[in-house]
Amino acid sequence: MFQTFAINDLETFPQQLEAMLNRHRETIDNITKSNENSYEKVIKPLQDLDEERELFFTPLAHLNSVMNSPQTQKAYEECIPLLSKFSSQMAQNVALFEKIKQIQTNDEEAQRVLEHEIRDFVLSGIHLPKEKKKRMEEIVLQLSELGNRFSQNLLNATKAYELIIEDEKDIKGLPQSDIDAAAEEIKGKKVYKFSLQIPSYLAYMTYGPNREYREKLYKAYNTRAPENAEVINQILKLKNEKAQLLGFDNYAQYALEERDAPTQEDVVAFLEALAMQSLPQAKKELDELSVFAKKLDKIETLESYDVGYYSEKLKKEKFDFDDTMTKPYFEQNNVLKGLLEIVAELFDVTFKQLDVPTWHPCVKSFDIYENNMLAGRIYFDLEARKEKQGGAWMNDWETHYVDAQGKKHLPSAFIVCNFSPSFNETPSLLRHDDVVTLFHEMGHAIHHLFGKSKERSVSGINAVAWDVVEFPSQFLENFAYEGAILKRFAYHYKSGAPIDDLLLNKIKETKNFQAALGMLRQIEFALFDFKLHQKLHQKDEIQTLLDTIRKTTALLKPPSYSKFQHGFSHIFAGGYAAGYYSYKWAEVLSADAFFECLDEDEGFNKIQARGYKEHILSKGGSQEMSRLYEEWLGRKPDIKSLIRLYEIES
Repeated sequence: MFQTFAINDLETFPQQLEAMLNRHRETIDNITKSNENSYEKVIKPLQDLDEERELFFTPLAHLNSVMNSPQTQKAYEECIPLLSKFSSQMAQNVALFEKIKQIQTNDEEAQRVLEHEIRDFVLSGIHLPKEKKKRMEEIVLQLSELGNRFSQNLLNATKAYELIIEDEKDIKGLPQSDIDAAAEEIKGKKVYKFSLQIPSYLAYMTYGPNREYREKLYKAYNTRAPENAEVINQILKLKNEKAQLLGFDNYAQYALEERDAPTQEDVVAFLEALAMQSLPQAKKELDELSVFAKKLDKIETLESYDVGYYSEKLKKEKFDFDDTMTKPYFEQNNVLKGLLEIVAELFDVTFKQLDVPTWHPCVKSFDIYENNMLAGRIYFDLEARKEKQGGAWMNDWETHYVDAQGKKHLPSAFIVCNFSPSFNETPSLLRHDDVVTLFHEMGHAIHHLFGKSKERSVSGINAVAWDVVEFPSQFLENFAYEGAILKRFAYHYKSGAPIDDLLLNKIKETKNFQAALGMLRQIEFALFDFKLHQKLHQKDEIQTLLDTIRKTTALLKPPSYSKFQHGFSHIFAGGYAAGYYSYKWAEVLSADAFFECLDEDEGFNKIQARGYKEHILSKGGSQEMSRLYEEWLGRKPDIKSLIRLYEIES
């Protein structure tokens, strides 16, 4: 029923892929030349080929991210041009385009598939003359390779750096689990090793008492992969050229063709309005932090590498609370078990753990049942390791749909995080932020796994507009702050005692601590990304653009050596180009929906949860999200809900 996760031979994988692509070319050629012109005989078989390619290639792409090695890297890099060439050829197949344009259907889902197929052909340059089509094909291939190079440069730089601390006074105040994770013996001497892997980096930046070491780590993190400056330059030139070949003024305008946001002006106005609304409170928050740092440690000038440390100290003083107080209650296995129980209860499903082949011993897999029928599969890979890319993400693999032979396929997905692993006597303990991250990625996963569309192209997260795809993930993460939800799985890893109401209240109370500063930071990323793709910037102009935006958004100016953009993989390697604003755009939906579904006693209104599953999750990309939202609640989302969620004073 489900695919087995396995790659038989990395060395011959590119050759196997090429053979498959040649077979698919032949099949597509036969479909194109046939007299068939029905949806069932043309589109359905094409979707089956899409699924076959996805099932074959996803394990390699996934393995290259979670178990990176020279072998996976080599195989992946050899496959990228093969796939890029294939997709470019298909996108320029005029005969197939003409055939698809003539297909008629009365089925609403099928009609949406046809509309998207035609739109994608147009956006790929189907109407371009031959020499420009060839150039478009070259651009697509080069962008794929550059995106991979950006990621690999970043991963290599992250793996290469280590900060060795010998004096125990310089780790005083760190949570014991982070001390255990850092402890090593070198030449018979106990030392503490910190890296640029997120759990290690954040541990020292948040709790590390030595300011000099914090700056060293900060500088290493924010000067990673300087070679990405040239990669960025090439990516921007190619994206600009691609947009102009297709008749758009810039890449941002091109990107909005597949988004929910209507115009460039709407995006910029939305972000700038949020910035203006956040600024007054953000200034108060930074002033308060500066005064506190000066009072505590005589810090005359607060620097970027001080913010995490003093913010945590200030939070402790204001609320008598920090992450070390809750971390013992968030043991990884308990959190995962609790999350699955909550999702099962709210959405009327069952999870059953499996013993199936995976890529690493720490991976856990579960089958999902609805009405006692097998409905999906999910894999969790939650712990940081050296061979794994940083961050957290959901990756879809199999998709729910009905194929050309009438057989139903079931969906599967991977959730990947980088939580602290177990060490000696200390199990994997999560910060509350980690709990929120797990809920976020689970929100993405159930959007894909609960999809019920019969057409692959619009099932699950397929065809969901990029700027609303974060809605289900942000929606679910909001519940990770609710006491009624957390108390279901928050038990002390040693004593088994449940978390008390005082700590639960502290989590809720501190949720929006420095919320306006956080909002400005996200708006800074989004404005930088969008404006970067509105105008072709030369290498030396990119920093100038960022600095200009920071005059409004960055109340604390980062050091001149900081090159944040060299690590901004979301937009240069992760598909968010001219789309980072999506996090805030989608958050209007998620905040509005959250307040509709919130139940102070139970955490979640179960009746609304079923409605959310039926109207939003099960429909996937089969309709516009704005339409699905109105069908669910009978109204449009209210932007004021976002300000309310963050408790920003207006």
